[in-house]
Formats: sequence, C-alpha cells, structure tokens
Amino acid sequence: MASKFYVVWSGRETGIFTDWNTCKKHVDGFAGARYKSFLTREEAEAAFSGSKPSVAAGRGSAASGAKIKTYSAAEVNALPEQVKIFTDGGCEPNPGEAGSGVAVYQDNKLRELWYGLYNAMGTNNTAELNALHQGLLLARDETANGKTAAVFSDSQYSIQCVVQWALGWEKAGWKKKSGEIKNLELIKDIYTLYQTLKNKVQVLHVNGHVGVQGNELADRMSILAIQSRETDFALYREPLDIAAILATRAG
Repeated sequence: MASKFYVVWSGRETGIFTDWNTCKKHVDGFAGARYKSFLTREEAEAAFSGSKPSVAAGRGSAASGAKIKTYSAAEVNALPEQVKIFTDGGCEPNPGEAGSGVAVYQDNKLRELWYGLYNAMGTNNTAELNALHQGLLLARDETANGKTAAVFSDSQYSIQCVVQWALGWEKAGWKKKSGEIKNLELIKDIYTLYQTLKNKVQVLHVNGHVGVQGNELADRMSILAIQSRETDFALYREPLDIAAILATRAG
C-alpha cells in the first residue's frame, strides 16, 4: 500500500509528515489539534498551503487558492441531485499498477458500478483523474437525459486541477511558474468536458475510507480494475451485493 502524507495545521509542530507516528507525536493530547492524511504529496501540499475559506467546487468558479469543502456522508445524502456519481483511483505501488472505479447512485440507491482503465505503469493521480473523467462523462449523459447529477472524488488534487487550477494554466498557455504540469493532456481533456458541465454538475470532495458508501464502492472497483487488468471501462456485471463488495480488499 502506498504511503500517506499527514498534514498538521495545528499541533506541537505543523507541516507535512510522511509517517503516522511522527504526526501522532505532534497532535496527541494537543488541545485543538487539526490534522488529516492524504494519499499524495500534491494533495497534502495543496491542503497545507491553502489559507482561504473552504468552498464547494462546481457551479461558478472557485479561487485558485481556495480550499475545497469536504462533504460528510450525511451531507452527501442530503444533496438534492437525482444521480450521485462517486469516483476513485488506486495504484499499487505508487507509481505502479493503476485502475479506476465509479459507483453510480440514483435517488440515493446504488444503481451500477464501473471499473477499468488499467495501466501497468500508472500513478495514483492519473488513476484519480481517469476516474473523475469517467464520472463527468456519465454525468453528461445523465443531464442530457434530464436528470440532475453531482460527481464526488476523494482526490483534492484531481478536483483542484480541473475546477480551479486549469483556468489559470490555460490563460498562461498551459504553463505554470513552478515547473511542469503533470498529466497535462489528461487534465486538458477533463477541463474541456468540465467547461460544458460546470453550470449543471457540481464536482465535490469527500474523504476516503470514512463511511461514504459510494466512495468505498468506487475504491473496491479501482482494486478490481487492477486485479482484473481491465483496460476498457467496464460495467460491473455481478450482483450488486454491497456487503459482499465492501468485504473485498480496499485500496
């Protein structure tokens, strides 16, 4: 399993740490401690450096430095959209074998699962971006059929690339001062699609592995993509036995 990065905003020492024991030392017993784990350094750095109020991504444009609001399971369930699409990517190790998964809910009930886009030499970020891309494609189809839809990802990096940062990168000729824009062609494709949907489809952040069922199922689909080495994006044809699927290996 890929290592995590731990952001401490309030503790004995603040910053980004690469192991839980160090993070724990700075927050254990510290009044008002604020900390959180991330799968990638990019997400951790974006979260640690963000100083503006949290915003919901989606309709309208968010400031490039704004922190993304994170939705709880209860908040997700309370949203009025008819179709809720959860996306997730996995990579073992990182970089290594990568795959993407999607869970689609209608009226807060699981409707279908998707998995695939296996890449023998991928990264966690490319897997997350691929999953977000597929989620937006599904959302496009749903809105074309008259339904309301929202897309959810546990990757702040993916959301910010498409919803916040790409606007500035595009204006600068798809360049940034700090160096290379990784996954640029993929980001361009997703950003182009997002521009056609941004007034209709929200792209929202949820934390991974904290009880958001759709996120958990999308995670299991990303692992299935790796295990099956499915290069297409395939509809899951087995029974939608949620308990059984959640009992399979997590990413």
